[in-house]
Amino acid sequence: MSQPKAMNLRFPDPGQRAAIEAAARQEGVSLQEYILSAAYARATAVEERFLDAFRASMAVSGDAFAAEAGGVRPDAEQRAAELQARRDLEGQQERGHAA
Repeated sequence: MSQPKAMNLRFPDPGQRAAIEAAARQEGVSLQEYILSAAYARATAVEERFLDAFRASMAVSGDAFAAEAGGVRPDAEQRAAELQARRDLEGQQERGHAA
């Protein structure tokens, strides 16, 4: 197994590099580890924000469907009539194929 290569860290702004190096020293980690940790923290924050928005959207959608479902549910008599109509339709289709 080959050795992993070190990250090639180039900073166009020397002040930016110095600030990041100082922050890494303060945390007691390497520059690479500090940058990777920051990138991971940012990615998980973005993921959490997306998931929060998704959960909120699902709640709104769920509420909308629940509100609509109350007025749409057929009673037993209507359901029986629908089933009978379906059987009649299927019987007509079978007779049509036999002809």
